[in-house]
Amino acid sequence: MLPLVLASSSPYRRELLARLRHPFTWSAPAVDETPHPRESAETLVRRLAEAKARALAELHPNHLIIGSDQVAVLGEQILGKPHGFARARGQLLAASGASVTFLTGLAVLNSASGNCQIDAVPFTVHFRDLNDEQITRYLEAEQPYDCAGSFKAEGLGVSLFRATEGEDATSLIGLPLIRLVSMLSEEGLAIP
Repeated sequence: MLPLVLASSSPYRRELLARLRHPFTWSAPAVDETPHPRESAETLVRRLAEAKARALAELHPNHLIIGSDQVAVLGEQILGKPHGFARARGQLLAASGASVTFLTGLAVLNSASGNCQIDAVPFTVHFRDLNDEQITRYLEAEQPYDCAGSFKAEGLGVSLFRATEGEDATSLIGLPLIRLVSMLSEEGLAIP
């Protein structure tokens, strides 16, 4: 059985992967995450997930390397991490009463065989009608400035939702565990 490596520095992804109760290590890949001109959100997350996994292949031969990347999409606009109050406020004002689709790219690279499975898992959040006061209170309470879409679904961010839809709620947090378990099974790793 090949050891697992998570190609991510995200504490959220590490927490999710730990749920599978299988030992793993993690390392941050050096990957330029700049979108290509006219690149669709799905193509972007699939490309980056694979690039992150492949970036660690030389350092981790004979491993299963998990790469993941996520974007939030409102209409045709890709929402990145806000990195501050003003951008987060703008993102949540734009999302008020609307639906935002989160696309999470997932790649599992077998660095021994070179086989790489790649997928993109969607999950949609339908936001409540939010006013400026609600948004400000939320942002001051949780400060989700390192999260695409400007909220933490695993925390108080759920109070902003009217409904959600998708096959795997863990994809919203950044690592779709249901799909990942299937990919790992394809590589001979049984969980549980």
